[in-house]
Amino acid sequence: SLILLPLFVVLESEQSAEETPSNFDPVVIASRLRSIGDECNIDFENSSQVVAEVLKGKIEKFEAAVDSLSRRWSNQNPELCYERAFLTISVKLAMCIAKKVPAVVHHIPLVELINGNSRVRSYIESCGGWENLDN
Repeated sequence: SLILLPLFVVLESEQSAEETPSNFDPVVIASRLRSIGDECNIDFENSSQVVAEVLKGKIEKFEAAVDSLSRRWSNQNPELCYERAFLTISVKLAMCIAKKVPAVVHHIPLVELINGNSRVRSYIESCGGWENLDN
């Protein structure tokens, strides 16, 4: 959660007071994301060339890697919706990159990726928000 927390502190500071719910807690969100990321059992090292490049620090390919892996994983596991796969993989891949290439941790566009995907945002809202995103 320590890796994810700075990403959500930035997210919170980018929202205006009107947009930020009073119950917005970046620690809770980071904890939920960490739990979701722990669901991922993909071997990133051997998954694809684009993922291999991301794991070497090519952060500009992060979004493509997450989208590709999410589609593949949700297709292989029909009980897993794309949106949940997307959250799971984006978090786990971000944590993996942070361990392998710590110098780029602040350049991982995790918040932008999640917020920029309307399907994922709708999924989070349909679950009742971050605090209700249970496993």
